[in-house]
Amino acid sequence: MFTGIIEETGSIAAVTELPDARTFRISAQHVLDGVTHGDSIAVNGVCLTVVEHGTDFFTVDVMKQTLDHSTLGNVEAGSAVNLERAARVDSRLGGHIVQGHVDGTGTVVAISPAEHWTVVAIHAPAALLRYVVAQGSITVNGVSLTINSVSDSAQGCIVSINLIPHTIAVTTLKHLKQGSKVNLEVDLIARYVERMLQK
Repeated sequence: MFTGIIEETGSIAAVTELPDARTFRISAQHVLDGVTHGDSIAVNGVCLTVVEHGTDFFTVDVMKQTLDHSTLGNVEAGSAVNLERAARVDSRLGGHIVQGHVDGTGTVVAISPAEHWTVVAIHAPAALLRYVVAQGSITVNGVSLTINSVSDSAQGCIVSINLIPHTIAVTTLKHLKQGSKVNLEVDLIARYVERMLQK
């Protein structure tokens, strides 16, 4: 489990192609503190397992299904990524409960800077519409955010979020532009509520 509070931004140092997967070598510092083989680190919101690590890097294997289902299929050497270690049970839950399991990818359709924040509108798949609600939570590239508004659109919905200067400064969301693809994870509680109502 994660919280969606990004600990640092790292970068993809190298990508190794495998027949049905890729290995990423990721440059990092803070998230390596106390890391051991087999630990989980969320990379742009995707829960991945540490295979190897050193003083300034760790490697992860990413299978084809994950590459196809998330934006990790598009990263290359030099790409910046959001990083978060798995949550500890004895620490504060600063964001919301995040699994690191991407529900789908969205596309940034508008970015509107304001005086004290920036509004980002994301076109999300229609399948996620029933899980998103104004003032609810959503994870965008691993960042826990509050939904400002939701509106229906052709073949999906538009999810609007507000980014404060701090979030922009300490995450890769600063690099978003119109047309950017993002990983989306909806609130875990919404999925469980839906399941219970089906009983």
